[in-house]
Parts: sequence; structure tokens; C-alpha cells
Amino acid sequence: MATIPQFYYPLSEDSDIPSPVPLPLSDSANLFELADACTAYVSVLVETDDAVTHATLCQHLWLVLKHLRERCDEALPPSLVKQLIVGEKLVSCVPNCWQDTTLQADYALALTQAVMGGTLPASVAKDLTGLLHDMVWLLAEFVKEPYITAG
Repeated sequence: MATIPQFYYPLSEDSDIPSPVPLPLSDSANLFELADACTAYVSVLVETDDAVTHATLCQHLWLVLKHLRERCDEALPPSLVKQLIVGEKLVSCVPNCWQDTTLQADYALALTQAVMGGTLPASVAKDLTGLLHDMVWLLAEFVKEPYITAG
């Protein structure tokens, strides 16, 4: 049986203690947990130069992004709905043309496939990995962005 390597990432710029990347992720993980897992994977991915680690992280990221994409169409549990109720009007972290979570997830999935293909020149792969990092973090922030009006 193959062992899954343990990857670590900083929770924030203020944290000096790295946190383990969640492996494996439960099938019952909610949208927020999936978004957090995606940011964990991509945060390690953007820092790695090892080809095997890079490929493993891309595979894990792709699977979790795919699961997140599927969850976008499901009803949210009440615990998450409470967190998404708007207090005061906030400006969205994404432009109006990107206000669809599934579109953002599809973009992130496409970028993941591109960088895990191994056929890109190194400089292009590095730049696309950076773009993937930013796209995943933007997606995670958008998923958690309050948008439901109290009623």
C-alpha cells in the first residue's frame, strides 16, 4: 500500500507554524472545507520544485476542485447559510462577469489540467501555477463571501 506524503502549508502570513494539508478529505466535506483544502494544496504546489510532489499535488487539487465543482449545485447546509448572510453591503472579491462559482471552478480545473500535463515549457508552467494559485484563492474567498440577505 502506497503512503500519502504529508504536505504542510502556512495558514496565513502571520503563522510561523505550518499546518498539514488535509489528506484524505471526507466525502461529506462541505463547500467551505473543500475550498480550504484547495487553497492548502495550491499553496504547497506553488512552492514546490519537485516533479513527483508537483504531480501528486496537482492530482489531489484536481480531485478536490472537481468535488467542489459538484458541490456548487447542491443546497447549502444551514450552518454555512448562517455564515453567508450579509450584514452590511460588501464589495465582491470578483468582478460581475465572474459571479458564477461553477465558472471559476471550471477555470481552476482547466488550469490544473494544464500544469499537471507536464508538456509546458518550465517558465509557462511556473506562470500558470502562479495563476492557478491566485484563481483558487479567489474562488475560495468568493465561495465564503456573504451574499444572502437576511429576510
